Amino acid sequence: MDRKGKIAKAAGVMSAATFISRILGFARDMIFAFYFGATGVSDTFFQAFKIPNLLRELLAEGSMSSAFVPVLTEYRQKHGEEAAGRLVRITFTFILVVVGLLCILGIVFSPAIVALVSPGFVKFPEKFSMTVLLTRIMFPFLLCVSLAALLMGALNTKKVFFVPALAPAMLNVTLIVSIVFFESKTSQPIIAAAIGVLAGGFVQFAFQLPSFFKNGYRLGLSPSFRHPGIRKMTLLLVPATLALSVSQVNIVISSIFASFLPQGGITYLFYSMRLIQFPVGIFGVAMGMAILPTLSEHAVRGEMGRLREDFSFALRLLFFIAVPSMAGLIALREPIVNLLFQRGQFDYAATQGTAEALLFYSLGIWSVVGVRVVTAAFYSMQDTRTPVKIATVGMLTNILCSFILMGPMKHSGLALAYAVASWVNFSLLFFFLRKKLGRVDARKILGSFFRTLLSSLAMGVAGWGLLRGEIWQQGGHSAVKAAYLTGTVVLCVVIYMGCSYLLKNEEMGYAYDMMKKKFGGKREGR
Repeated sequence: MDRKGKIAKAAGVMSAATFISRILGFARDMIFAFYFGATGVSDTFFQAFKIPNLLRELLAEGSMSSAFVPVLTEYRQKHGEEAAGRLVRITFTFILVVVGLLCILGIVFSPAIVALVSPGFVKFPEKFSMTVLLTRIMFPFLLCVSLAALLMGALNTKKVFFVPALAPAMLNVTLIVSIVFFESKTSQPIIAAAIGVLAGGFVQFAFQLPSFFKNGYRLGLSPSFRHPGIRKMTLLLVPATLALSVSQVNIVISSIFASFLPQGGITYLFYSMRLIQFPVGIFGVAMGMAILPTLSEHAVRGEMGRLREDFSFALRLLFFIAVPSMAGLIALREPIVNLLFQRGQFDYAATQGTAEALLFYSLGIWSVVGVRVVTAAFYSMQDTRTPVKIATVGMLTNILCSFILMGPMKHSGLALAYAVASWVNFSLLFFFLRKKLGRVDARKILGSFFRTLLSSLAMGVAGWGLLRGEIWQQGGHSAVKAAYLTGTVVLCVVIYMGCSYLLKNEEMGYAYDMMKKKFGGKREGR
């Protein structure tokens, strides 16, 4: 299998596992919406969960991968398996100490953190105290997922992708069980959900252990924090964390603004964000994580031509899949929200509010997924400083747009501000990567993007025209709606593929050749 095939296969394996996790995530959200609706109770949970979840994105699944994977890849290439295994154990100890201390501080200072992130809650004592309690319960979740991220990075460097990508599904399963079986057994039902988050983080870590041990790794305490690998990781980790912290500040900014919204606004933003995280996670995160080890190997060997080629291919293939997902979510937003969430305490007004936010969040999907791959290219070359500077510009853009748009557009204005900031972030990253590498096949990438966009527009218009009617304003009729929506989605995919074929999109031909090869056909040269 050629390099492109290996990249596509790795991304495909991670996408499949992530797809399973996201489906379980939607099941979790449907159950949560049924039990808690779009109320003050759900608002407290989402604000409390946002704090440890933000730190998870920042310290665990984000900067950990960007710093750990390139350094571990380099140690394996230059010093062998034993040296790489020792570095894993030292990093494990380092995480236990540093993140464990951070969790203790987070628990102690939860009132101050909640007051900072949710200032609108301060004048409601019961709401504020419940948010503090939930934050304290969920803070140790950060340590569990940080250790899970370590195992994921170690396995990824050995090109093991499926089990680590499936691990987050265990969080969703654990949370579903906690809500369904323990919600009625507590005086404050929302506490059962918070305990489920903590337990789910531990299960996410434990789920990867068999594969971790099978691939020759061991766990143990090794406090050799002066190890050159740790120093190098720290040098990469600090700017990477700053870059992610700047981007995560966008979420904090939205939280601060959202705490002043009318009741339900936070919940609308949460569920709409969950929906755009489906394509972002399946395609953007999967491709970013799948391509990083390959690009890191090219960078270590000085194969910059291959790095450019594989980057260009990964970005084009990513846009080919993600852009139609964006168009589909925009065109079918209200039917999707209605089918998934409109039941129990979640009424049509909540569906409308969530669908409005989904429209504007979706406009940024192409740039959010693109940032994952462009950033992976910088990280593969152990350049974590440039993304910091660019993310800062994105943060300032988000602050300015949120301030301007929140008044007239309420929660939808915050969603649009997030999208605009992601456009700025991607555009600047791409520009500076092109300067760093000399060329990145920009003309080829742009040509592919616009052919993909035209095909997606045709598909979206068709889907929007097919799914009209009062049935999407009502609750119930789930089987009929599911069949109707599924049939429309299938037809939209056919339209998109047909348009891509007519426009001679190269990625369409590559996908076809991959499928033909997989099912026994011979690949034809083009």
